[in-house]
Amino acid sequence: MEIHRLDEIRKSAAVYPSEAAAPMTRRERLERWAELLEKHPGRIQMLHQVEFAPLPERTTMRQDNSPIAIAFADPVLRLQGLAGDTYEDARRFFDLTASEAHMLLCDCHTGATVSGRAMAARVRAIGSSRVERSLAFIGVLGATALAAGALLTAL
Repeated sequence: MEIHRLDEIRKSAAVYPSEAAAPMTRRERLERWAELLEKHPGRIQMLHQVEFAPLPERTTMRQDNSPIAIAFADPVLRLQGLAGDTYEDARRFFDLTASEAHMLLCDCHTGATVSGRAMAARVRAIGSSRVERSLAFIGVLGATALAAGALLTAL
């Protein structure tokens, strides 16, 4: 067995820190995806007419140089569990609803291609919109609980 220093290994292979293996939250996975898209040179290919594909075909839809292919090319996201570069792989790994996946991946929203920067903004919007909805819901629950507590105190 040969022993090599880390700086020697870096010359011939990509080296990732051990924290890359720690489970990422949904938000962290989406942010990593957005960063990859933002750095991507050139145009990104979108999936064609996702909403018209029958479900069995939709789940296996893929496109070279798509947002999903770019995510799948990242060793960290693969290490985190991204199984492939299909529509369904993205839906499951990034915990996307059908509406979110359609909005992100279908060409009907952007045309056949989109810039990496524009795609990154869309991914970030998906990540933040669910958080904002959750916080708003928690705020409503909290206000309802406060009102109920005040009512019970008044009785």
